[in-house]
Amino acid sequence: MSSTDPAPDLDAGIQYWANQPANYDGVLGGFGTGPLPRVDAAGSRRFLLDLLPELCTVPSPFQSLSTHPSDTKRVRALDVGAGVGRITSDVLLHLVSDVALVEPVESFIEEARSRGKASESGAEFNESGYRVSWKGIADRSKSVTFFKGALQTFDPAAPGTPLDRVGCLPPDGDGNTESKFDVIWCQWCLGHLKDDDLVRFLERSKMALRDAKSLIVVKENLCAEPKNEPTTVFDEEDSSFTRSDLAFKKIFQDAGLEIVCEKIQHGLPNGLYPVKMYAPVISLNFLSVLTRI
Repeated sequence: MSSTDPAPDLDAGIQYWANQPANYDGVLGGFGTGPLPRVDAAGSRRFLLDLLPELCTVPSPFQSLSTHPSDTKRVRALDVGAGVGRITSDVLLHLVSDVALVEPVESFIEEARSRGKASESGAEFNESGYRVSWKGIADRSKSVTFFKGALQTFDPAAPGTPLDRVGCLPPDGDGNTESKFDVIWCQWCLGHLKDDDLVRFLERSKMALRDAKSLIVVKENLCAEPKNEPTTVFDEEDSSFTRSDLAFKKIFQDAGLEIVCEKIQHGLPNGLYPVKMYAPVISLNFLSVLTRI
């Protein structure tokens, strides 16, 4: 790609999303009231359970026989480019204990906070009139911490001062905002980063993973590869890239990551770009960990 080729502009991207409704329909391009949110969330939870079966909260054939309730720990996840908290609510809080949520668009992060606060109070609807029930927040068994920031500069290993926190509060006032993560979830947001910015973000994310079994999940649209080589398509409307499969794989390689699992998301409406989930990790030591579970 040459320096004259179009590329994402942070301010233009934020401006575009600031003009969209702060709800599922807005963050999903008009598909928020159909089957897409449910199908997408179910596919994401299954993908994560295939990789980390110990996160299963009910007896399951996917769960290791060596996993016992006494072995459980508080599992932490980071939801980046989180919008109004859809992935936090519909995917991560079903499987993990604590979520840190980061989003750069003011109206989206405020709506996410509103939904979290309403869930904490036990309300059925938030102040925007949307039904809310974030798992584990009302009984304070789980938590969500909110950060405002853009991925171009956000450091998962040192996220800074949070805007707010709902649900479980740590003892002695320790905000626990600089602990490392078991899962870093990136969905439908990485197109707003130029290639070099994305590589640097993934490199910073590696430093924020808790251990050899921790992983990054990337779930994004894919464009075609007519020449069987890494390809990007620029969208002037929202100032973002759609990358091809080989383009993502080159990014992961440049960031020092290896893919341990990849899967197409099926069941989405016709006419959309294909959507693929990747699990890039620091090294294939992850596989040796899996064999010992």
